[in-house]
Amino acid sequence: MRQSWLLGVARHSIAIAVAVMFLAPFGFVLLTAFMTSEQALTSDWWPSSWHPENFVTIFTQVPMLRYLGNTLMYSVLATLFMLLSSVPAAYALAKLRWRGSNATFVVVICMMMLPPQVVTVPLYLMWADVGLTGTLWPLILPMLAGDAFSIFLLRQFLLTIPADYLDAARIDGCGEWQVLLRVVLPMARPGIAATAIFQFFFTWNDYYGPLLYTSESQDQWTLSLALSQFKHLHHVEWNLVMAATVLVMAPVIIVFFFAQKAFVQGVTLTGVKG
Repeated sequence: MRQSWLLGVARHSIAIAVAVMFLAPFGFVLLTAFMTSEQALTSDWWPSSWHPENFVTIFTQVPMLRYLGNTLMYSVLATLFMLLSSVPAAYALAKLRWRGSNATFVVVICMMMLPPQVVTVPLYLMWADVGLTGTLWPLILPMLAGDAFSIFLLRQFLLTIPADYLDAARIDGCGEWQVLLRVVLPMARPGIAATAIFQFFFTWNDYYGPLLYTSESQDQWTLSLALSQFKHLHHVEWNLVMAATVLVMAPVIIVFFFAQKAFVQGVTLTGVKG
């Protein structure tokens, strides 16, 4: 029994080493969250005394529930708006024949490679003119126009759906919207789930966008910005920062845990056909 266990460890030694490398930072964050402020980030990596009250203290020092609500609004609405716009766009690029479709797809690829900082100034001035700076709406409303990466990912997945199913629905009298809603969407659930999870993770962890538009409106901050609240003039309470970080990561980990099957299947199938 012991010999077979050792052989199993040796056979998977590289995978175990890689797993330890990925889990070590999370272990460091979790252990620091239970330390005192004086012990945090010292050479003593194991807590000399455990302080679970750190997770309660962060709610008394910072309005975390408000920031949680802002983050949920940003992530959920941005994900829903992205799906509403990107799914039809990906369907048009993958399954419809029309003049300029290839050129449009090239434009989508170019938009993926365009750094967001390039358009930061003109976009900020545009949203300032309509009075939406200081809120999260400049980050949510653009999702109604689609997201380049999401369109690309969904298109690649839709290419794996046989055209025979779509032709059969058209012969039965379905229009393109009916084909999309009744045939394509049920078959594309893994790809849609993977795209939605990508978008949700990005918006949940987004720091640059909320910092740009809501830095002066503290009541509109997200959880990523809330972590900076534990920094004082001459001291940073790293134990509270790590405790807040654990709470920020927890929803993302839970979402991925329940959706990992659809996520892995969707990402895998997007590369089957080009």
